[in-house]
Amino acid sequence: MDIKALAEKVESYVIEQRRWFHAHPELSWEEYKTTDAIAAQLEGMGLEVKRFTDGLAGCTAMIYGGKAKPGCKTVALRADIDALPVEEKTGLPFASENPGCMHACGHDNHIAMLLGAAKILTEVRDELQGNVKLFFQPAEESCHGAEPCIEQGVLDGVDAIYGQHIWDGLEAPYLNVQPGARMASCDNFSITVEGSSSHGSAPNLGIDAIVAASAIIMNLQTIVSRNNNPLNGLVVSIGEIHGGQRWNVVAGKVVMEGTCRTHSREMRGQIEPLIRRIAESTAAAYKAKATLKYEAFPAPVINDQDDLNQIAHDAAIKLYGEEGIKELPKMMGSEDFAYFMEKVPGVFGFLGSHDAQHSASNHNDHYDVPEEVLKRGAAMHAQFAVDYLAAKAE
Repeated sequence: MDIKALAEKVESYVIEQRRWFHAHPELSWEEYKTTDAIAAQLEGMGLEVKRFTDGLAGCTAMIYGGKAKPGCKTVALRADIDALPVEEKTGLPFASENPGCMHACGHDNHIAMLLGAAKILTEVRDELQGNVKLFFQPAEESCHGAEPCIEQGVLDGVDAIYGQHIWDGLEAPYLNVQPGARMASCDNFSITVEGSSSHGSAPNLGIDAIVAASAIIMNLQTIVSRNNNPLNGLVVSIGEIHGGQRWNVVAGKVVMEGTCRTHSREMRGQIEPLIRRIAESTAAAYKAKATLKYEAFPAPVINDQDDLNQIAHDAAIKLYGEEGIKELPKMMGSEDFAYFMEKVPGVFGFLGSHDAQHSASNHNDHYDVPEEVLKRGAAMHAQFAVDYLAAKAE
């Protein structure tokens, strides 16, 4: 079967779908009309759509292979479907019709590419040696959309999963499916520092929470500089701080929030106790009290399944040759696809969207893509599924 040729056939459909979804974005946890539109497309292909329950948007559909045997494998293909709270400034004729909401991360393209892959795979289903689960995931931008989907059984019976992201950090139209760490974990935290207020002219009568908080911020940097292997990417950043009541009052309370990101699963497990120890002991040195609240978000995205890495690499080569792939440095951004990779073997790839006319980064209010690359994303979804099922057929 010639997946590349089939991708050419569905190109206009993929672009049409991309433009519709781009014009009708919905925020995380609110993607109901998006789900309705996706379901209508899948049902138009003769597929049975299953929706999530308990108010969760998103849906799945199965493509059963004509050459599937008892005990055959099932591979999942995932696309995230939510938009961002961004006011679009692209000026596109199909720009967002929902004020303050935009597909600034490119998930409109993800939806369209997976729908294109669905068309390809339904056309060749008689040749498939296993089954394909199409999975349209809500709320990726919240960092927690994957979890309720898993709780509702989206990975039940799934043997492997493939996902990909369209990315301005990679030149168009290249594919990237290289092994190793691809994206970092993302954990968030808040530290509340409590002292006691006094008049600004008599700081000796109070306990200055701002001074204690400042010391904590500086000391937290030693996690990166003195506790972490310098060869491992790690950031500990304070992005928000609130404290004080008035210019002539010593602050009695400060609340600060930050994020931690790393490519190392081992280092990730050490960060919370290190922050807690530094915050509490530093605050105590200033006679203040520090309380840490730590929330674990997605783990690192690491392509560490040798067989899946090889299948993905060979699929890209089969489609577009060695000249169609390019290396991409690992990055400190995160992806909740990591939750799926903790449950079943997975591999995560990228599709380049950067060229002279499309240079705005993901999450920018001007983000747009060269639409001629989208057929490649659809083809990659389909080729990976076909090749995985063939490789794992018993």
